[in-house]
Amino acid sequence: MLVIVLENVPPRLRGRLAIWLLEIRAGVYVGNYSTKVREYIWSQVEAGIGEGNAVMAWRVSNEAGFDFVTLGQNRRIPVELDGAKLVSFLPVDDVDAL
Repeated sequence: MLVIVLENVPPRLRGRLAIWLLEIRAGVYVGNYSTKVREYIWSQVEAGIGEGNAVMAWRVSNEAGFDFVTLGQNRRIPVELDGAKLVSFLPVDDVDAL
């Protein structure tokens, strides 16, 4: 399972993702692809993100059952703590510094 959530991205990127994934809500895309295709789709997000932000989550064999990556400016940032990937929130003022 693959999930991508986009915020404030150009319409062209949203249309590009709609080629491979089903948009179940505005900016929320789901699908089920191999690692190679997932990496290709993410490269398309990286190339077209503009001033927006994105997160991609997918199923893996770990304790959490998933992994994720983020891109762009957002208050939520991934952090690793004792081998577990968690999400930390930046103070509102620190977001502008990113």
